Amino acid sequence: MKDPNYDSDLLDDDNIVLREITPESSDEELKNSITFNILEYYEHGDTDEAAMTLSELNIVSKWHLITQVSVEVALEHKPSQREMTSVLLSDLYGRLIKQKEIAQGFDIILANLPDLILDTPDAPIVVGCFLARTIADDCLPPKIIDFFKEKNYSDLANQALIKAHNLLNIKHGLTRLDNVWGVGGSLRPVQYLVRQMNMLLDEYLCSGDLQEAIRCILELEVPHFHHELVYEAVVDVIEAMNTHTEISMCKLLKALYDAIIITPEMMNKGFDRVFDVLDDISIDVPLASAVLERFLDKCINAGFLQRDVLHKIPTRASRKRYVSEGDGGRLKEA
Repeated sequence: MKDPNYDSDLLDDDNIVLREITPESSDEELKNSITFNILEYYEHGDTDEAAMTLSELNIVSKWHLITQVSVEVALEHKPSQREMTSVLLSDLYGRLIKQKEIAQGFDIILANLPDLILDTPDAPIVVGCFLARTIADDCLPPKIIDFFKEKNYSDLANQALIKAHNLLNIKHGLTRLDNVWGVGGSLRPVQYLVRQMNMLLDEYLCSGDLQEAIRCILELEVPHFHHELVYEAVVDVIEAMNTHTEISMCKLLKALYDAIIITPEMMNKGFDRVFDVLDDISIDVPLASAVLERFLDKCINAGFLQRDVLHKIPTRASRKRYVSEGDGGRLKEA
């Protein structure tokens, strides 16, 4: 060697340690490696093994790519793989990736939505679900949504952020997020379906997004159980006792009826179930009968119920009530 600054005697200095350094791989190489590892994880489902293989990649400073690539891969897969991805990100948090790197990954995903919808048309909704689930899993703070909104990415990103906000702020929100990706329609237990229907109705009332509510109903894939949705919607109307809920639920039921998503048989069965328990509901909501009659009028005028349905409402004369102490506490006919 002819380097004038080179001194071979320095190699004998015990304070000098020589080690081989491999430069960090390019973004494209890392994305390909992470994608391969995610697809392998979908096969074995072991988050510990996935964490080990990802840690062995030559990632020096680009840990955000794990979040970005994981979500982008999941966009093109089924709900079961999306659930696995959410679990993996939660398990990797604090182990391989930090809060800042998860946020950076979502930052890039939100900016890339105009490209992502080319392969996944519902990408904004799916990304919104991922973001909300990640917040619910305590991997990101809720205020991250406001931070992202200030960046003004695109209308598609705003859709994703609104979806995440609604999921986190509706009644039963955290419960819904635990099952945000669900399982196969016919395999779902009745209690799970009832809970999902309650939650999608809550979200619909909160957001007013009719198309999203219809999409969620179709995604459940249980047409034989649509009478439950009708039942829960009518009970929500009675318990809310306000015009906004009546108008919103009438609009939803009409849209489902017109699209033949809910058949006349399922519609009638749902209302019949409400009539059967109206006495019990009236214990907690004394004005239940009046609210129900008013809602029925709206539904009849909307064209998806026949007027003869009014005759099915239990009459006040058929109900028993407790009388005052002066009557000896006997049960009498009203």
